[in-house]
Amino acid sequence: MDLKDIIKPENLVYKRTKVLTDNVMHYCPGCSHGTVHKLIAEVIEEMDIQDKTIGISPVGCAVFAYNYMHIDWQQAAHGRAPALATATKRLYPDKYIFTYQGDGDLASIGTAEIMHACNRGENIVVIFINNAIYGMTGGQMAPTTLLGMVTSTTPYGRQADINGYPLKITELIAQLEGTCYVTRQSVQNAAAARKTKKAIRKAFENSKQMKGTSFVEVVSSCSSGWKLTPTQANEWMEENMFPFYPLGDLKDI
Repeated sequence: MDLKDIIKPENLVYKRTKVLTDNVMHYCPGCSHGTVHKLIAEVIEEMDIQDKTIGISPVGCAVFAYNYMHIDWQQAAHGRAPALATATKRLYPDKYIFTYQGDGDLASIGTAEIMHACNRGENIVVIFINNAIYGMTGGQMAPTTLLGMVTSTTPYGRQADINGYPLKITELIAQLEGTCYVTRQSVQNAAAARKTKKAIRKAFENSKQMKGTSFVEVVSSCSSGWKLTPTQANEWMEENMFPFYPLGDLKDI
């Protein structure tokens, strides 16, 4: 496409991928979920695997992810998406299987499932949304909540002697033999979103090549849970989340 084609009116209008539905997303203003949904949908369309992809969503803010992407979906119990993904991939080895999980789901009640699935090297993709809080159920402390961070269950801030330390689950997963690609990205601006899309694409390609488990963490904001505006939430995330959860690849085989 040359410059003459680019400036045509029909090409200046954003063309929604056919994988995304027309449903209006229910997420709060500034939430990262919608952006990540869009990136996943674009990757699926660009790889031409819409009819070969199965998504698995458990419980949390993204429980209704199946409303926004025209692919096959399964619903898992809280934290159990990797177990269901394991069974699905083994039954349908030619399919692309991915889980879409939040930090309260994956790093708390689902810790056993995610650790053992990754350790076995299941050929699945895991999309992990880390906003350091339970967004759906009232803003309680999550495993990834930072020290000093105020939540509905830590009104004076998270304290290590009482609440323990934030869990760097992605660093733990990177140590497991079964993982082939472990990365931490974000979507707070266009440049970050492009990097995240590239990471998601690589994860799906790894699955096609049967390399093992690919794990993509997306450090995210939660305007409602953090009691901040979308702009303030992004600034807080950059100033506080990124130093503790640094962006970039942790493992790439």
